[in-house]
Amino acid sequence: QVGMVDSQGRAAAFTGSGCYAWAGHIVGDGFCCQGNILVPGTVEAMAACFTEVRGGPGELADWLVEALAAGQAAGGDSRGRQSASVLVVRENGGYGGNNDRYLDLRVDDDPQPIERLRALVNLHHLYFGVVDESHQLPLAALAGELQAMLQRTGYYDGPQHGHFDEATRKALRALVGAENLEERWHGQGDMIDGLVVEFLRNKFG
Repeated sequence: QVGMVDSQGRAAAFTGSGCYAWAGHIVGDGFCCQGNILVPGTVEAMAACFTEVRGGPGELADWLVEALAAGQAAGGDSRGRQSASVLVVRENGGYGGNNDRYLDLRVDDDPQPIERLRALVNLHHLYFGVVDESHQLPLAALAGELQAMLQRTGYYDGPQHGHFDEATRKALRALVGAENLEERWHGQGDMIDGLVVEFLRNKFG
């Protein structure tokens, strides 16, 4: 069994008679979807999902993971679930532009591999994604919440006065750096990336 899509979006696939059932493929506009030892209907669900979500919110890696999830919901691998992976190649898309591996993530052994893979893709977006200026939040409005959070994490021992002063900025800069989020907030200015705030809230409350 083989499937391929060229750089122009032309797709082709082949499923031989020696594949274990259920085996088959679907070729669509700019994609091919195939599998074997599947519950019937899995490939159809994946292809339909990818066609629906492609071009919507997110990017290619997100759409591929959603297609995997749709396939699993339809039955997936008839032997069960264990691993999942996604690879997206883009010219000079790797870290520092030094290679073409824009995103290369895999979960090798987990009872919920697709959900774990989705979480890894979201972390990739957080650490390596482009900052969306429309998602910036005013630090002044978050000062009290951030001071409480910074106190709980041991980065700030000042009062919770609700003013984003230099001591609060210094403490927040240290926490953001410890979480490897400095590419999303450099410690300057009056605004902060909303994704940074969301991450800190989820992790530290």
